[in-house]
Amino acid sequence: MKLENKNILLGVAGGIAAYKSLELVRLLTKQNAVVNVVMTEHAEKFIGRMSFQALSGNPVLADTFDLVSGVEIKHIALPDDASIAVIAPATANIIGKIAHGIADDLLTTMMLAMTKPVLLAPSMNVHMYDNRVVQDNIARLRQLGYHFIEPNEGWLACGYEGKGRLAEPDQIVDEIELLLTRKDFQGKRVLVSAGPTREYLDPIRFISNPSSGKMGYAIARAARMRGADVTLVSGKVNIKPPYGVHYVEVESAHQMFEQVNASFRKTDCIIMSSAVSDFTPSSTSPQKIKKTADHLDISLERTRDILSSVSKGKGDRIIVGFAAETENVEQYAREKLRQKNMDMIVANNVTEKNSGFEADTNKVIIIGRDGTTEDFPLMRKTDLADVILDRIASLFARS
Repeated sequence: MKLENKNILLGVAGGIAAYKSLELVRLLTKQNAVVNVVMTEHAEKFIGRMSFQALSGNPVLADTFDLVSGVEIKHIALPDDASIAVIAPATANIIGKIAHGIADDLLTTMMLAMTKPVLLAPSMNVHMYDNRVVQDNIARLRQLGYHFIEPNEGWLACGYEGKGRLAEPDQIVDEIELLLTRKDFQGKRVLVSAGPTREYLDPIRFISNPSSGKMGYAIARAARMRGADVTLVSGKVNIKPPYGVHYVEVESAHQMFEQVNASFRKTDCIIMSSAVSDFTPSSTSPQKIKKTADHLDISLERTRDILSSVSKGKGDRIIVGFAAETENVEQYAREKLRQKNMDMIVANNVTEKNSGFEADTNKVIIIGRDGTTEDFPLMRKTDLADVILDRIASLFARS
């Protein structure tokens, strides 16, 4: 949990989207973050303090003059203790006040005392958001070092359609994590492949595998958090792409080959976590194959090997592969590492319980080009993603 024990100061301004901030608090506390909510007077017109207090487990603050306790002045102490301040929703009014140093309530007073990162999530009518004054205020705050997460487009509560919807709570959580994560991949371009491929026999049947894409998506998200410019080439899966990555969806091994090779030369590192089919039907029926016999013979041919292809143009790029095995895991992984000219390989036995396809956890061996071997216990794929990236960061440091 990347936000565990982080102190999040959450400001809630007066907009209809304030109800979404309840979900934001829930997601933050789910990661064991400490959330202190500060509401404006207008925010209390839309939603009561009790809801935020119940979800955060902390008193909700609103009145500047209730904040002196002993010798501790809360509107100074809370910003000092905070890891980050987030204002969601950030209305045109609150953005304008902060941009011009106005401190006429508790939230704006706290913002003047903040020395840690401040993230604003605008939410307002599309015409208000497009207004030159609002855009100038946003530009001014960006220049001063404030951070923004862009509002989404769609139907707005006022009945208009356009840009102005508060970013979704999970997107805001991602942006908070991004701002609080070390940036050891800053300036690096990382290409990640993930998920299964599909090799069609006819329009409705295909050969595939149980890959969920969870490992590759966790790596792509973690690399983006650590500052990388990430491209994710993925087969069809049932999870949302990580926020902020360049996402390319494919189906077949041929499409995966083409997209990876198209992006490879513009990257510093490629991490091939996808489960690419080794074989594809020699021919595909244009219509559904009917049951005209008791058995069906299918002719298969090899697909093009993506790792072998990119290794030919490796140069000083780092190549990391995966080996999903059912026996002789380390032996087969070492052979693959050598044959494909990789810098590192991550291997696991997919027959082990809670390890491999579809699971949220994995138990792997990481083998380096220099012969070093690390055997890791069962862990969450989200944690393993950072372990893998730590090893890649060491390779970058030595290159």
